[in-house]
Amino acid sequence: MPTQAMVGSEKRSDELRDARFAMRLSLAFGLAMLIGKTAAYFMTHSAAIFSDAAESVIHVIAVGFATFSLRLSTKPASSQFLYGYERITFFSAGFEGAMIVVAAIMILFESIRMWINGLELEHLGAGVLLILMAGILNAGLGYYLLRTGRRTNSLILEANGKHVLTDSWTSFGVVGGLAMVLLLHWKPFDPLVAIAVAANILWAGGHLVWSSAVGLLDYSDPEAGRRIRDKLDGICAELAIQYHGVRFRTTGYRQIIEVHLLFPYLTSISEAHRLATVLEERLPADLGMPAEVLTHLEALEDHAAVHREQHYTGKPE
Repeated sequence: MPTQAMVGSEKRSDELRDARFAMRLSLAFGLAMLIGKTAAYFMTHSAAIFSDAAESVIHVIAVGFATFSLRLSTKPASSQFLYGYERITFFSAGFEGAMIVVAAIMILFESIRMWINGLELEHLGAGVLLILMAGILNAGLGYYLLRTGRRTNSLILEANGKHVLTDSWTSFGVVGGLAMVLLLHWKPFDPLVAIAVAANILWAGGHLVWSSAVGLLDYSDPEAGRRIRDKLDGICAELAIQYHGVRFRTTGYRQIIEVHLLFPYLTSISEAHRLATVLEERLPADLGMPAEVLTHLEALEDHAAVHREQHYTGKPE
């Protein structure tokens, strides 16, 4: 009969396989989108389509780095990296966000330059059709990546899915702007849409950079904290033990949870250790997510006094 550890290992293996397939799919789609949008730009000389193609260039670069990061994040810990490589996920999200910001700045510069030098638009109908198809495909891919990232607890895939969705909305915005050019025959709609696209992706890139920064700074999400404490309340009530001193952080894939457990003086070390082990194994299962639980055992009767003494003497707890 398979043990819980074996089932968890098989599930993790399936999740990694799904995540790697999703990343390869994203890279293949990114290359196809880049070719199609570049062709549309050379057909039309549209600033709006240029902005969409420029973002696709950044997307391919970012997905390449994300693919590397995903592989590295799944490597086991080594003698030099005792906690593993999972936090590369935050660097990957930050890199992707930074690349989006670079694309936005480049689009703004090029759109204004093209507007000043004069707008010469050609074959807009065919170009709009290509961009519309790219937007629809990217929307489907983005939702797939986002759903897969959340199911596999992969921040890398989530960040990539958000980027792809941003790319699809960019394409739809470009289509809308160029449709206005075709209907009203007012060419400045083209660079104005490109500038609006740049502003949108600048916001998206900034959001990814911020998410990366708070992850690297070990931000503790209040909602995650409430879930952890709710589960701890249930488990500790069942085991008839008390706890305090909960701290937690995420590596981008799993939660690292620290908790102090309180036992009466008469509890043997072996029994306290047994109960702590039960909690360490139960909490990740009850949370329904990968987690590593670190417990610190204390005496119920005098733990507060010991902490006060250590505080006044300056000794670590």
